[in-house]
Amino acid sequence: MDLRVFFQKLRKIENEIAAPEVVVVSHETPDGGRPGQLTEVPRVIAARLILEGHAHLADEAQAAEFRAGVQKALDDAEKRELASKVQVNVISEENLRALKGSSRPAKSKS
Repeated sequence: MDLRVFFQKLRKIENEIAAPEVVVVSHETPDGGRPGQLTEVPRVIAARLILEGHAHLADEAQAAEFRAGVQKALDDAEKRELASKVQVNVISEENLRALKGSSRPAKSKS
């Protein structure tokens, strides 16, 4: 294939894609590509994958479902991280009284 024609087709496909980030669905390829895998990629990469026959654009429903799943996974990961940061200290009553006693302001003599 002529490189000039290749890049003209690439720019044409890229210009047809409106969003800067799009979800693509992979095709089965002879080198082991798995069909049906959803991935969010920049417009430039999506155009190249489409031109080379490795993927096609996902429809709106597929893209929305994919993004919702990614957001849920991100929220779950943030919750796990916050849960791992929770610290619990066990102190005896004697230590608690000592802490309470040291936090009281001293009474001034007037």
